[in-house]
Amino acid sequence: MIIGTAGHIDHGKTSLVRALTGVDTDRLPEEKRRGITIDLGFAYTDGELLGYVDVPGHESLVHTMLAGASGIDCLLLVVAADDGPMPQTVEHLAICDLLGVKRAVVALTKVDAVEPARRLEARTAIDRLLAATSFAGAPAFEVCGPTGDGVPALHAHLLAVARSLPPRATQGGFRLAIDRAFALRGVGLVVTGTAIAGCVREGDVLTITPPGLEARVRGLRVHDTPAQEGRAGQRMALQLAGDLERKDLARGQWAVAPDLHLPVTRLQCELRALAPMKTGASVHAHAGAADVLGRIALLEGATLEAGGRALAELTLERPLGVLVHDRIVLRDPSAQHTLAGATVLDLFPPSRHKRTPQRLAALRLALDPDPVPALLDALEREPAGVDLPRFARTRNLRPAGEHWGTDDMVVVDVPGSRLGFSARRWRELGERTLELLREEHGRAPDMIGVEPDRLRRMLAPALGREAFDHLVQGLQDADRLGRTGAWLHLPGHRATLTPQDDAAWRQLKPLLDEAPYGPPRVRDLARARGLEEGAVRSLLQRASRAGLVYPVAHDHYFTAQAVADLAERVDGLCEREGAARAASLRDGIGGGRKVAIHILEFLDRVGYTRRVRDDHVRRQPAARREWVVSQTVHG
Repeated sequence: MIIGTAGHIDHGKTSLVRALTGVDTDRLPEEKRRGITIDLGFAYTDGELLGYVDVPGHESLVHTMLAGASGIDCLLLVVAADDGPMPQTVEHLAICDLLGVKRAVVALTKVDAVEPARRLEARTAIDRLLAATSFAGAPAFEVCGPTGDGVPALHAHLLAVARSLPPRATQGGFRLAIDRAFALRGVGLVVTGTAIAGCVREGDVLTITPPGLEARVRGLRVHDTPAQEGRAGQRMALQLAGDLERKDLARGQWAVAPDLHLPVTRLQCELRALAPMKTGASVHAHAGAADVLGRIALLEGATLEAGGRALAELTLERPLGVLVHDRIVLRDPSAQHTLAGATVLDLFPPSRHKRTPQRLAALRLALDPDPVPALLDALEREPAGVDLPRFARTRNLRPAGEHWGTDDMVVVDVPGSRLGFSARRWRELGERTLELLREEHGRAPDMIGVEPDRLRRMLAPALGREAFDHLVQGLQDADRLGRTGAWLHLPGHRATLTPQDDAAWRQLKPLLDEAPYGPPRVRDLARARGLEEGAVRSLLQRASRAGLVYPVAHDHYFTAQAVADLAERVDGLCEREGAARAASLRDGIGGGRKVAIHILEFLDRVGYTRRVRDDHVRRQPAARREWVVSQTVHG
């Protein structure tokens, strides 16, 4: 159990830790000279059962106190009997309450210097102070550090609490809030801190976040004892190796499992205010051992009264390494007063529509320690799907996406991630896709269908191509959607020409069939049939929309059958020669090199091949075969 001291300066915190452990936590020469604690001190006793973090009590060193309070299991509130609660007593207590510390013990020190009546007054004042916090009813012990009076009883109580605690859960990735970083001769780089999640072993690779530096654990000490493994709830020192130097490491960084490297400069949270706040307020944001300047934007109203709660957005001047449900303490710009506590709810908030009822409701769901309600809401609400690995990483859930507590989800694998949709939302997307196709067929019956990307934008612009392709494939597998070449359409739809256009087309088609790989241009077709050139061009454009011809080059239309045959020839060239080239295609079909180049460039444009320098290579075989067959059938 990690115990953190708190209290006003000169109330005997360090003296009490020395009496409990035999360790003087004031290690700096200046601390010895001035007789006050300036930096964090550490002591351990009873094996790995008890670890102490001694913090400074001076009002100008609250930022250091905050660095030490991260990850503690129990607050040891130290109050001198002669003074009673003082300003830093109140602020330290409020900070630990905001940080979500669950347990507290009160040590009433200097009891040898006052009368019993004064002790009673001090204890009554402490009880009143605790009543307004989550520590109401915390046990109190009267002690005297220099003489040791009352110390055994306090020690016994702390041991009993430590032994009653269940083992700290270690699922999830490793996270350690760095509160010291230094280099030792013969050892190398060392960082210390309290592990708040996961496990670490010798040889593990970690990331120092926010800078994103990779480091390997060469060795570790747990509660100042050599160890092979460290876990959540323990203080430890990590000996690091890698491409990093002492100047790269600092208090406020984190040593984390690599996939938890998620530094952010903007996040949304719930505020719990100790003092009045308003939108636009500048703050010091303390998370772990970090201290970063930022600005608050309230999402509910323009002001927040003391004692109130509200959703807000925090914008930071530099990246901060936090995850969902981490606690942040906010202090005023002059670092004189604690203003509020914040619970992190979203690391990747939207840049627009932040204050809609749906968005605010989603943030409130994120307050629940159980991630499933927030996930179910996001599955219904996010038009582009939920990035499941990212959702898991922001909450330090492992293994990411393996078990979500819900089967009502469609999962789509995309490059580098997995997207989740609710089953109902996925069905709605499918039905809406078919509805859009029906509308387009009614609006333009002469069109063979709709290009996939245009249909995707009509359906949901935010929906990724991979997810849309998965949706389309499911509809195709169910025979509810058809594909002809690069066009999507309903299974029964066939683009048709009007009777008048069909009659004109029948006059032109034989001319195109006579020279399938070198058909006449528009002007030559018009001249051959005695028709107006503009009318022929318009007719061929309509025939192209119906999939009967393809504009291979300007005013140069090839029949669908000719294009399918050319695609097969190119396929054969790629099989025999590794790629299609203009000269080889020209030799196979006759005609000039210029026509061959136009044909190859057309096949590149429609996605059948792609150009690599002077070669044209095939794309996915399945897509090519389907494309060839569909052109042949339709033509």
